[in-house]
Amino acid sequence: MGVLGLIYRQYRWPLLGVLLLSAASAVLNVGVIAFIKNRLMDAEGAVEGAMLAFAGLLALLFALSFGVQAFIASLGHRFVHGLRRRLVKQVLDSDVDRLESLGSARLLASLSGDVQKITIGFINLPEIVYGSILTLAAFGYLAWLSLPLFGATLAWLALMVVVSQQLMRRTQAHMRQLREADDALHAHYRAVIEGRQELALNRTRAQHLYEQEYLASAGDYFHHVVRADTFHWSNSNWVNCMILASLALVFALVGGYGWADYTVASTFAVVILFVRAPLVSSMGAIPNLLGANVALEKLNALQLQPYREDFDLPAATAFEGWQRLQLDAVTYRYRSEDGSGFVVGPLDLTLQRGERVFLVGGNGSGKSTLARLITGLYQPDTGCLRVDGRAVGEHDLAAYQQLFSTVFSDFHLFRQLLGVAGEDAPRDVVQAWLALLRMAHKVRIEQARLLDLELSQGQRKRLGLLLAVLEGRGVLLLDEWAADQDPAYRRAFYQQLLPQLSEQGVTVIAITHDDHYFHLADRLLKMEGGQLYALPVPAPGEAQRGRALP
Repeated sequence: MGVLGLIYRQYRWPLLGVLLLSAASAVLNVGVIAFIKNRLMDAEGAVEGAMLAFAGLLALLFALSFGVQAFIASLGHRFVHGLRRRLVKQVLDSDVDRLESLGSARLLASLSGDVQKITIGFINLPEIVYGSILTLAAFGYLAWLSLPLFGATLAWLALMVVVSQQLMRRTQAHMRQLREADDALHAHYRAVIEGRQELALNRTRAQHLYEQEYLASAGDYFHHVVRADTFHWSNSNWVNCMILASLALVFALVGGYGWADYTVASTFAVVILFVRAPLVSSMGAIPNLLGANVALEKLNALQLQPYREDFDLPAATAFEGWQRLQLDAVTYRYRSEDGSGFVVGPLDLTLQRGERVFLVGGNGSGKSTLARLITGLYQPDTGCLRVDGRAVGEHDLAAYQQLFSTVFSDFHLFRQLLGVAGEDAPRDVVQAWLALLRMAHKVRIEQARLLDLELSQGQRKRLGLLLAVLEGRGVLLLDEWAADQDPAYRRAFYQQLLPQLSEQGVTVIAITHDDHYFHLADRLLKMEGGQLYALPVPAPGEAQRGRALP
């Protein structure tokens, strides 16, 4: 369904009202021309009364035309506002693995570029609607003046439309390719910005990225945008020339073949010139509407979760008092084009409330996947999650996810400090944790919002941990959290902070390689090749000597 179909489905009656008012405005426009011909051009004697009536017609025309165009623009902006709101909500409701498969570049391109193209399409919608209806009303008036002359003019303009449609199809084809190139450009922009340090140190890589990747995508974009513009302006000029040529056709048929008198021919010329600007404008705006349709196709291709108005917040007591979390024969397969993908599992794991579990493993072993399976961010292909023996179904998943707070390695640091129930976190609690995290002198807080985020990665991770503990969840998952901390605070983290969290009944799952502190774990687990193994917890002396893992 195109943009017009979508807006019709959502705003059917307002849109029908707009069409009726547009028709009235178009008829009034043609009526002004008829009034000039019948009351002014053919007037004999005083015309004061006719001029007064003409002024009233113009005032009514201004009010009606302005009202119609303003209402269409308002309707379009309301639609775009709703579309943007719905799209963001759909992203928030969609599964993490779906969003990861789409990639940030594609999502950002849709949230910004596609929505902007739809906005531009609606900005031009009043011109298309008004120009089309005005042209139809004018054609009705021309048919009333002289049906044979109108038939010849209509056939001429039909030729114009046939060629114009071909040009518009070519324009839309290049606009689709243009949108694909735009996705690639967004990916390159992210690489240039996020890889700025590596590219500054490796000019060969920077040259390759620029010359072999970016310029190729930019060249595709340039090619298609030039072609799209070429066909677009060819269409506009074709329409303009054909309309002007229709004037010559009218006078040729009148003067050469006597199809009508010159008064009718003159009126034809006035009407055609009158509708020429709105018609050319509406035809010129069609590519923007086509671009909006392409953008809407890209939004639909994201295949996000269906829109829901509310957040359907799970009950805070759904798993209250839980003591045991389980992964029961859970497997997860990464999808690939050839059907083969890395498989994690089957995994069997039990987590007791309040225990400290350290997870180790090499790169690509499946540690992060396990973390996302435990927290419910990834849905297992087989097996299930259990809480105190009760299987977590689809309807329980949101409530299950509320058991966890996390600081992943790629975490996002939000400014707002929220408490257990989503309220502003109590200031005294915030200050106490800032002191424990040794960040009280580093950040300023106003109205439960962090004002200072330009910090080192280690300091940002401390603030990420602050946000997590303020949520008051029963399970805290930390992904290589201590890797960016200085040795002194790393020691405090393992020897003071983690035991304090355990005393509060918080289950801590820490992905770590700090073997000097393995003896502080209640359990030590290892991921290797997608499988989970239990390791013996070393004695304090063994850990300090750096005992190698099997």
